[in-house]
Amino acid sequence: MVRVGLIGFGLAGQAFHAPVIRGVPGMELACILERHGSNAKAKYPEVRVARTLDEMLSDKSIGLCVVATPNDSHYSYTKACLEAGRDVVVDKPFTPTMAEAEQLVRLAADRGRLVTVYQDRRWDGAFLTVKKLVGSGALGTVAEYEARFDRFRLDTKPSAWREQAEFPAAGVLWDLGPHLIDGALVLFGEPETICASALRQREASKIDDAFDVIMQYPRTRATLRARIIAYAPGHHLLLHGTEGSFIKFGMDPQEEILRGPNCPDGLDWGSNWGLEPEERWGILSRVNGETRKVQTERGDYRGFYANVRDAIEKGAPLDVTPEQALRTMRALLLAHKSSREGRTVRWTEAPE
Repeated sequence: MVRVGLIGFGLAGQAFHAPVIRGVPGMELACILERHGSNAKAKYPEVRVARTLDEMLSDKSIGLCVVATPNDSHYSYTKACLEAGRDVVVDKPFTPTMAEAEQLVRLAADRGRLVTVYQDRRWDGAFLTVKKLVGSGALGTVAEYEARFDRFRLDTKPSAWREQAEFPAAGVLWDLGPHLIDGALVLFGEPETICASALRQREASKIDDAFDVIMQYPRTRATLRARIIAYAPGHHLLLHGTEGSFIKFGMDPQEEILRGPNCPDGLDWGSNWGLEPEERWGILSRVNGETRKVQTERGDYRGFYANVRDAIEKGAPLDVTPEQALRTMRALLLAHKSSREGRTVRWTEAPE
């Protein structure tokens, strides 16, 4: 049994970590660090609640710590947990700077501990479907890949740390960028150049609330977008290749459920978890005249934590390796550099 200590019980901790950890056989949510309030005790009365990190780490049976706090504290919490001999999962983004991320990877290696970043969107059903399509060669050589997250929210939340300009690593490029960038890197590897623009679409926004990131490869262009003013959202995924095209509308259903009143608790998530109805499947159109719906693969964020469990207990390879985490950090920081300086940057440039 991998006993887990969850650090932070805001949106990330409540919706994306606690229920997923509790849904994985062989894992136990043993402690939640919630510095103030009583949300954790109300939600999980049987789970120990700590008010300080030292209090959590005093339980020597906790082997895995999960850092689900605001971005500016990812480094300090992860460092302290690694130095205390714990394995660590860090919510994305890894850290606000490349130097901090590299220090944590070195520290984990020196201490013989596991460190990984929570790239749960790799377990989106739509992404798994596209990964399978690209790998099968059904699209031939992919010339264009586009992934976008569209939302519609006109109001701002000035009190939220993600929307405060003075807060380290605030803004939607820091928030959603790691998901989309990591996906492109998984599919196509390191690009030659990155050209990005972080936008402010709402009048009251103090930070970027939308972005465009273009990752250019020798024969492939990956365009990654997020919008806050998209009342009628466009496609979620689009690929054009030498053998055909694939288009998919609609986001993965898991997030909405995990953030809602019907969030699962425990091991039984139901036989239909992560399945999409046929009307939401993507369309594959091939140059040989074939046009058909492609069944969306079953999405399941528990796959991330199941892999971490197996890495700890059985020495299985990590799905999200420290090297991949650093690669995503490099691309994210280069995107910010491109937007800030108004130019295309090469992959080999210093990211900061």
